[in-house]
Amino acid sequence: MEIDFSNIKVIGFDADDTLWVNETYFRETEDQFANLLENFETKNKIDQELFKKEMENLELYGYGIKGFMLSMIESALELSNNKVSQATIHEILNLGKGMIARPVELLDGVKEVLKALNNKYRLIVLTKGDLLDQERKLEKSGLSKYFHHVEVLSDKKEINYKNLLEHLEIEVDEFLMIGNSLKSDVLPILNIGAKAVHVPFHTTWQHEQVSIGNNEYEYLKINGLRDILDYLN
Repeated sequence: MEIDFSNIKVIGFDADDTLWVNETYFRETEDQFANLLENFETKNKIDQELFKKEMENLELYGYGIKGFMLSMIESALELSNNKVSQATIHEILNLGKGMIARPVELLDGVKEVLKALNNKYRLIVLTKGDLLDQERKLEKSGLSKYFHHVEVLSDKKEINYKNLLEHLEIEVDEFLMIGNSLKSDVLPILNIGAKAVHVPFHTTWQHEQVSIGNNEYEYLKINGLRDILDYLN
C-alpha cells in the first residue's frame, strides 16, 4: 500500500514496546505472581482474575506499574480469601519495585532511527502510563536529546490526541504516529485524519489487542523500526 508521507513535519513515537522493552516484564511478573499464589488457585485462574482486577482499576489507577502492583495485591487478597501472608504481600511489592528498577532495554535500531530523523522532523514522545516511571525510563534511555516534546497521556483515545495536537499547534495532516499498538497508536490517529505506522511487538497486552478487517484502514505496517527510514528518508 502506497502512503504519501511527503507532508509530514512532526512524528510521534510511542515509548513502551516501540522504543524500549516493556510488556515482556509484565508477563514475567505475572508468572512470578502466579507462583506466589499457587497454593490458592491455578495459574490460569490467577491470570484471569488479575486481568479482571486491572480492568476494574483502570479508571482509578490508570496505566503503569504502580497500578499493576495494587491490582496484584487486591487479587492476592481476593483469591486467597484474605489468607495470603504479609510475607507474600511484601514479595508482591518487591516484584513491582523490581520492575521499576529494571534497566531500560532499547529495541533494535531505535537510536539509529531517531538520529536519522531528528534533523528533518520534529520528534515527540506520546506515551501513557505513570508519569514518574515514564520520565525515569526516558532519562535512563539516553534518548531525551532527540525529542522536542514528551507527553505522558492518561489514555490514547481520539480526544486525547486531538487535544494534544491542538495544544502543540500541530496540523493533523502533518502528523505521523509510530507505535506497536493498533488500538492505542494507530486506529485513533487514523480516525482523526492523521497518519500512522504500526511496528508490532512480539508480546501484546490483552487490553491492547484488537481485530480489524483487511483494507479497513490505510496505515503502514513494518517489521522493525529501521524500516521506517525507507519511507521517510
